[in-house]
Amino acid sequence: MKKLPIFLLLSFALSCTVAEAQQKENPNPDNLPVHEYTLTIREETVNLAGKDVTGMTVNGTIPGPTLRFTEGEYAVIYVKNEMDVETSVHWHGILLPNFFDGVPYLTTPPIQPGQTFKYEFALIQSGTYWYHSHTMLQEQSGVYGSLVIEPKEKTLDYDKDLVVVLSDWTNQKPRNVLRNLKRGNEWYNIRKNTITPLNRVIARGALGAQLNFWKQRMETVDIADIYYPAFLSNGQAVQNYPEFKPGEKVRVRIINGSASSQFWLTFGGQDPLLVAADGLDVVPVIHNKTFIAVAETYDFIVTIPASGKVEIRAMAQDGSGHSLTYLGQGEALPAAIVPKPDQIAMMKQMAQMKMRMGAPATKFNPSNEEPKKMMDNWGMKMDMPGMDMGGMDMSDKKDKSMKGMDHSKMDHSKMGGMKGMDHKKGMKMEGDTTEMAGMDHSKMAGMDGMAKSGMQMDSSQKMDKMAGMDGMAMSNMKMPGMDMFAEYNYDYLKSPEKTTISTDPDEDKPVRRIILNLNGNMWRYIWSMNGVPLSEADKIKIKKGEVVRITLNNLTMMHHPMHLHGHFFRVLNANGEYSPLKHTVNVAPMQKVTIEFDAREYADWFFHCHILYHMMSGMARVFSYDTLRDPRMADFPLRKLTNEGNHFYTWAMADVASHMSSLNVVSSNLRNQFNLRAEYGWNQRIETEVTYERYLYDYFRVFAGVNAENEREEKPSEITTTAIGGIRFLTPYLFNLDLRLDSKLRPQVSLSRSIMIFPRTVLFGEYEYQADFGWTKRPAREGVLDNGAYRHETVWSAGLEYFLSRNISLMGSYDNRFGAGGGLSIRF
Repeated sequence: MKKLPIFLLLSFALSCTVAEAQQKENPNPDNLPVHEYTLTIREETVNLAGKDVTGMTVNGTIPGPTLRFTEGEYAVIYVKNEMDVETSVHWHGILLPNFFDGVPYLTTPPIQPGQTFKYEFALIQSGTYWYHSHTMLQEQSGVYGSLVIEPKEKTLDYDKDLVVVLSDWTNQKPRNVLRNLKRGNEWYNIRKNTITPLNRVIARGALGAQLNFWKQRMETVDIADIYYPAFLSNGQAVQNYPEFKPGEKVRVRIINGSASSQFWLTFGGQDPLLVAADGLDVVPVIHNKTFIAVAETYDFIVTIPASGKVEIRAMAQDGSGHSLTYLGQGEALPAAIVPKPDQIAMMKQMAQMKMRMGAPATKFNPSNEEPKKMMDNWGMKMDMPGMDMGGMDMSDKKDKSMKGMDHSKMDHSKMGGMKGMDHKKGMKMEGDTTEMAGMDHSKMAGMDGMAKSGMQMDSSQKMDKMAGMDGMAMSNMKMPGMDMFAEYNYDYLKSPEKTTISTDPDEDKPVRRIILNLNGNMWRYIWSMNGVPLSEADKIKIKKGEVVRITLNNLTMMHHPMHLHGHFFRVLNANGEYSPLKHTVNVAPMQKVTIEFDAREYADWFFHCHILYHMMSGMARVFSYDTLRDPRMADFPLRKLTNEGNHFYTWAMADVASHMSSLNVVSSNLRNQFNLRAEYGWNQRIETEVTYERYLYDYFRVFAGVNAENEREEKPSEITTTAIGGIRFLTPYLFNLDLRLDSKLRPQVSLSRSIMIFPRTVLFGEYEYQADFGWTKRPAREGVLDNGAYRHETVWSAGLEYFLSRNISLMGSYDNRFGAGGGLSIRF
């Protein structure tokens, strides 16, 4: 393949504003050869995991068809919406005019039911890319497919070509999946057997680690959110391609088009040659075991053996399933099976590292992000003998490693090469990695055996002068607990061309440093950056002509593949000046990655975690060049996009038992929650409560409402109604605390907790204490102790719940008001 101009991909922006204006009048001013496709999106009955359900197809299939183009063509793609809801298509990794990027209400109008939208853009790059809906959760339902742009000149040696789109599939409606996540139901982990119940924790000697997690309001090490009954390769769990012959070299273009699943890729037979990442050539490297995050693409050259067929295994990161692809004929040459993660061992390791977890996903004051303070106060705190991290100077204001990239010198007519970039003028990095190549890092004090691949630092800039290695994940470091991160860095990716940004060395190029801490609240399933979800966030303003350097600091237990629309960026790694370019970068748990690009675009571009349910729960931002909005977007308000993560979700649970029945209904969005609770005992005791609560931050909320109960057992039809108000707080160790005062001036405190003690069995309990100081008259009743003017009442209950399915459980409990009994818990 002919090499792409590196900084054409860092920024597609040579007079872009002018080009956009020209596009409106003459869409194809250079008269490039036109290549047309038509995509039709409709709802159809599909069966991808043993059950007929409604999916969304593209031209009748899931995934949609592969769109093949040649670099230098002009793409015209008509998208027909034959559904009864609006849709969209985003061209992932393609550099194109902002208006056709395909993010509804931000860059592109949504495609309304019955309408056809015409996307058109010049193809100035080559490689492996893909397309998908950017409307709500439609990507999970099937609106995705592959896109391949052949280079003008082929340079890589291979005989045939195969596209493999990996994906995950659920038979549930995606909105119900998100509702289930927000209610905190553990069924998905139970179904996958990735749960860590207390009996397993104690048996492994990890009770201390578990208490450490509970103290920080964490249940366990969360690896993946959702149970999927099927993982697919080009739409099937097992795919065979017998047409490939012995000795042939096949370029296998692998795209992770999943909604939320990361995969380990392994290959049977001869180890493959990795030749491209995210569409761009890399220095070829033999690489069998490869972690492919959501939305990433990797190209491998696979040689078909003389006998047997090559197995390509894509195993879900949490070990819950896999897909298989076979190339060739004969007996299968099996790929290596990656061991299933040991979550309890990981929990023990993380406890050794004294991580501070639970950084808030929503803050008291979202307008005051304080990203540096959050980075310093949360995450991995490591004391390493002989290594004074605090002494590293990260305050290089001139950013010499980024100084000097001149896009105006690029020869856009020679897209296959690097003709337009003057590397001689590029200023050498201070502490250039090339000068460190011979250093024996194993002899560095306190760093025996460490492979610098990017350690979580207490400061956003502490590695700036370490050979341009800011953001490198030191995940291979040999210290207690660190080996769990060893395989998630990008050090094996090296650009074939220098990627340092260079311009006139006399020009002091401005650098904008941005810290984005990646935060999550698994209790309420809210995801954010710097503790601010998208619906509460301002745009991130950048300026044309400056270098934008972004430190991504993951303060959660999950991987976050972060995608920037309209740009490629450098992922700073051990290869220094040859750090690779990508459009999607995975940030591993409790790790830090730094990316950078030359700001030469215009308009607004979306930046988000590509785990669909994380994006839809707030982990997204808008990068803005602060230019005028396209007038064609006047009727499509941006708030429609930014508020997608702030929708109300409603769920309920009913207990039907021999001694009592109860109903709990919750309707919640980011900050607001409505609750209905009703209990009825067969002894005719009844209590109903309706409250509204406002979340001030992740774990603290104020509430007000009305409580109604029959306080006199001898007169059950006599209902007493009181107004109530107070606070609710999720304490360390995951106790729900309720402090309230009612309109009779009676204070009350209650504490509740549930713990999974066996794989499907939950122990739950609640204790409630109410005091009456005699300020209002109250009839005496059984269970109320009278001590003159002071009286108090204690209510408590405890029980067990055994999960039969996602929606039904067996339950048994004792309540000091209702007695003992058992029955069913039904969730809906």
